[in-house]
Amino acid sequence: MTARPLPDSATTRARMSAQRRRDTAPELALRRELHRRGRRYRVDRAPLPGMRRRADLVFPRARVAVFVDGCFWHRCPRHATSPKNNAAWWATKLDGNVARDRDTDERLAAAGWTVVRIWEHEDPVTAADAVEVALHPARTDR
Repeated sequence: MTARPLPDSATTRARMSAQRRRDTAPELALRRELHRRGRRYRVDRAPLPGMRRRADLVFPRARVAVFVDGCFWHRCPRHATSPKNNAAWWATKLDGNVARDRDTDERLAAAGWTVVRIWEHEDPVTAADAVEVALHPARTDR
């Protein structure tokens, strides 16, 4: 495992450490919609024992892991931006996030899990519909 580079300014370090890991507004909106539909789930859990990566929502019996990805941090194809200040560091950081996401998806799929990735800008009702499809893949009436 390679050492992660540190941001070049105290301001950037402070901003990054203040970034919420859970309970973001898009995540809460999705959770409220799923709860309204009668869905119960685990919050901020590692789907696999010993896995250091945590899903935002986990449905253990159905083996479904849901990640609500921020557009900046996970390079949304519609909203991604690349900071100009310390551009090389940010490119390495954000590319690493995306690579880790793909690795997580592959590891979970290999263990028999379904991964649902939701972008923070997605409508909570539409996002909840995607989770419902993953929970009941054979059903087409939803």
